[in-house]
Amino acid sequence: MISLLISLAVLVAGYLVYGKITEKIFAPDDRQTPAVAINDGVDCVPMKTWKAFLIQLLNIAGTGPIFGALMGAVFGPVVFLWIVFGSVLGGAVHDYMSGMISSRHLGASIAELSGTYLGKAAKWVMRIFSVILLVLCGTVFVTSPAGLLDKLTPDSMNGTFWAAVILVYYLLATLLPIDKLIGKLYPVFGVLLIVMAAAVIGGILFSGGKYTVPEISLSNLHPEGTPVWPYMFVTVACGAVSGFHATQSPMIAKCITTEKKGRTVFYGAMISESVIALVWAAAGVAFYGSTGLLNEALKNGASNVVYEISTGVLGTLGGVLAVAGVVVCPITSGDTAFRSARLILAETFNLNQEKIKNRLLITVPLLVIGGLLTWFAIVNDNGFQIVWRYFSWSNQTLAMIALWVSTAYLIKKGKYRFGSLLTAFPAAFMTAVSVTYILMAKEGFRLNQTVSYIAGAFAAAALFTVYLAALKRHSKRDNSALQEENR
Repeated sequence: MISLLISLAVLVAGYLVYGKITEKIFAPDDRQTPAVAINDGVDCVPMKTWKAFLIQLLNIAGTGPIFGALMGAVFGPVVFLWIVFGSVLGGAVHDYMSGMISSRHLGASIAELSGTYLGKAAKWVMRIFSVILLVLCGTVFVTSPAGLLDKLTPDSMNGTFWAAVILVYYLLATLLPIDKLIGKLYPVFGVLLIVMAAAVIGGILFSGGKYTVPEISLSNLHPEGTPVWPYMFVTVACGAVSGFHATQSPMIAKCITTEKKGRTVFYGAMISESVIALVWAAAGVAFYGSTGLLNEALKNGASNVVYEISTGVLGTLGGVLAVAGVVVCPITSGDTAFRSARLILAETFNLNQEKIKNRLLITVPLLVIGGLLTWFAIVNDNGFQIVWRYFSWSNQTLAMIALWVSTAYLIKKGKYRFGSLLTAFPAAFMTAVSVTYILMAKEGFRLNQTVSYIAGAFAAAALFTVYLAALKRHSKRDNSALQEENR
């Protein structure tokens, strides 16, 4: 219990201290944001800070910090360390930089920013990679709520029926101006996500000793012996470090009215998501009493685990919150996933999104693909797990690239010392995670563990060496230019 309280305190301190350092390095100013400079009434729309924060929180969160944290808790309370330090030093920095750099480029997507700072080849790789990730994300967040609604409604309303209903909603949320549907519903659902987590942790803490949250340990308690590195670091993405957020932050970068609120909206939303992840990781182990029992429960689906914990801790109220949260929260990540994919493709093909026909031209094919993948996940017994595994790895690989983009931006802006290290260290770390995982995992190359570890470390070291060389080259060039200017 002490470890949980300390972890929560570190997250808050991280926002107040490290968040301020991050903001100082980026140096926000009074320039116009896209919401003011463009204000097209569709995607670039001014929003109040509190509303932008809640929409950003729901965009990046959904059930990600719930499902991922519960699956990560199977490794034991070591997951607390990844959630806390991963978020403060990596995830929140990643989200803030993705949003703020996008704001300075008129709301450009992470794909376009990759082209600007890493080259044309990187832009095309990221265009393809990010759209695939977003479609996978949208599919994942259709399947889980459709499956739960299938169990709670008459037989005539099966999973396919509910998937179709959700996809129709996605069509509207992707097409309509951001302030018409998302802007009105998301603040309410964002509060629901927060209340849900607060109620669960309150029930755990004030259970009169019925539930015990274990203290932090470095031991791997996974009942199947799955190694912590790199599996836990991929399993828990939302709540620690998540590349999906790099696709969502530019969406809200189009809506903030001043750069100086960026820390609240981007860094703050990520820290809030990490608090939610921490709560559910603690609740998972505390409720079931062991990682073994939690692992067995998860085999029946993360949605069922959320329902069991909520009803067990909070009774009828918990059941209502669980159903609402597990249905609403994933849907509100899926719709913005498709919306982000639309924006990336609009940039790629230079299609003006003020015209509804151009939005339809992109949205309909995206949802058709999403519908086919959803059908695959529903009709195959392990379809959801297959889609989720590929989504998880793609997610962390995108985070790695987004952090290297941020590093290149900081170097270009003359942040040669601690400034660029702010993103270079987590970028190198996520490089090691991503490369090691795809080499080891059964959906990857299935290589030997030792070989995979060495290759992952080598990849991280190689890219960090490239970073140091770029740092030296830019520093030397700027010093030469300064000396020439002073002559």
